[in-house]
Amino acid sequence: MAVETLTFGCRLNTVEAEVMRGHAGPHAADDLVIVNTCAVTQEAGRQARKAIRRIARDRPAARIVVTGCGAQVETALYAAMPEVARLVGNDAKGRMETWAPSRVPPDRNAVDDIMAVRTVAPTRIAAIAGQTRAFVPVQNGCDHRCTFCVIPFGRGNSRSVAQADVVDQVRRIVDHGGREVVLTGVDLTAYGRDLSDTSSLGRLTQAILSGVPDLARLRLSSIDSIEADDALMDAIAGGARLMPHLHLSLQAGDDLVLKRMKRRHTRADAIRFCAEVRRLRPEVVFGADLIAGFPTETEAQFVRSLDLVVECGLTHLHVFPYSPRPGTPAARMPPVPGDVVRARAARLRAAGETALAAHLAAQVGRTHRVLSERGGMGRTEGFTQVRLEPDTPAGELRDVSIAGHDGTMLVGA
Repeated sequence: MAVETLTFGCRLNTVEAEVMRGHAGPHAADDLVIVNTCAVTQEAGRQARKAIRRIARDRPAARIVVTGCGAQVETALYAAMPEVARLVGNDAKGRMETWAPSRVPPDRNAVDDIMAVRTVAPTRIAAIAGQTRAFVPVQNGCDHRCTFCVIPFGRGNSRSVAQADVVDQVRRIVDHGGREVVLTGVDLTAYGRDLSDTSSLGRLTQAILSGVPDLARLRLSSIDSIEADDALMDAIAGGARLMPHLHLSLQAGDDLVLKRMKRRHTRADAIRFCAEVRRLRPEVVFGADLIAGFPTETEAQFVRSLDLVVECGLTHLHVFPYSPRPGTPAARMPPVPGDVVRARAARLRAAGETALAAHLAAQVGRTHRVLSERGGMGRTEGFTQVRLEPDTPAGELRDVSIAGHDGTMLVGA
């Protein structure tokens, strides 16, 4: 029987699902469904548990294995579900032996102490089924303790893949026809600190661009701007194949809220970083994560986050209504009423829609280099979506004249 994976959450989970499918596929003797959970919000966990119950109801013979951050940090909650045949921790899920047959029946609960893990293995897959771009995990875990975040307890401490292994993986993807690679991690800009004093995300980026000259496009997933090193700024300035799109982990625009979040940047730091990157690459497009309704947030403090959309020139917003996570310091802070949280999230999303519409309108009449995807879609170098002809083959790089937009994406001529 085929192995099915159902993934919630981040790009890292997407790659890890493909690794698990590869490990489990040759040995799957029954209807195996691997549910790769997320714990970043209450809603992510609720959706995962709803999906598990639906699978069990619709496919009574399915063997459901649950892994991911939800399984790691809310182990008891998932273990109490009768639909779950087995729990696998975040470290064990990437190991081949976890999915290989054994004479000894595996423990139902294979969730170990993630904080004891000190290394991370490189991935060896050349592509993800159905994906035009290839994601390469280069880092896992996080050493920071933002007061709202439970992910370090799901992923462990920060650890990096050796630079040579990353370059080899990117080269393997290009050799298999890959056009675009996205470097990803839990705290991507922490890359290399555990390897040596000279390792960094900027130096890794430069090594990939110089070591794999046939790679057409390199992207970075979400970064923490305060950790951007000089080598990364040099790569942004001079690397035409490093795409001019950065997604920033900003979270808020008020200094007191940022302090209560235990973030390491200020409002001025964020604005200054965006201005400097725009000076180096005028065509850059920024995305950002922003949290609405963090505990103690006043209306005036929220407005500073709202204003950040314009002051930083943000285009693509990921807006999260604050969601208390058990065990985190923020969960013990005075909460903002739920209706206020939802209203502020809606206002942030509306500001994002306005910013995106302005960005789209500014592209009409221009020509962009677009990488085509399935279903007649594509992405510009700035990661803006473009509607192409329905029969456009996936994986092609082509120059596309922009005829218009529909408020959410560009329309190619």
